Amino acid sequence: MENTASPLKWYHYIAAFFSGAFIANFIPHFVNGVSGDPFPSPFSNPPGVGLSSPLVNVVWALLNLLIGYLLFRGSKMNATTKILLIVFFVGFSLMSINLGVHFMGKAKV
Repeated sequence: MENTASPLKWYHYIAAFFSGAFIANFIPHFVNGVSGDPFPSPFSNPPGVGLSSPLVNVVWALLNLLIGYLLFRGSKMNATTKILLIVFFVGFSLMSINLGVHFMGKAKV
């Protein structure tokens, strides 16, 4: 039986990386939103610093999840493409570290 899997292209790696980044960004916005806590978002004033309502954060989180999912599908990632899983994890890790540093000063009310 011949292997019909298409070879990976450069854009599969980019999609895997950004899929991880978008899914990592989903988590803090979703958790704070469903907890009823205001949290910074791109729609706050100033963007990313001021606080947005929980509803805005839930909607922003769901948009991030949708984009992350679409990129995940577009990356052709599966259990046999271990390199794409590693690239996904790198994107997830770098975004997680970036978010942790960016939101470090956010005080809980």
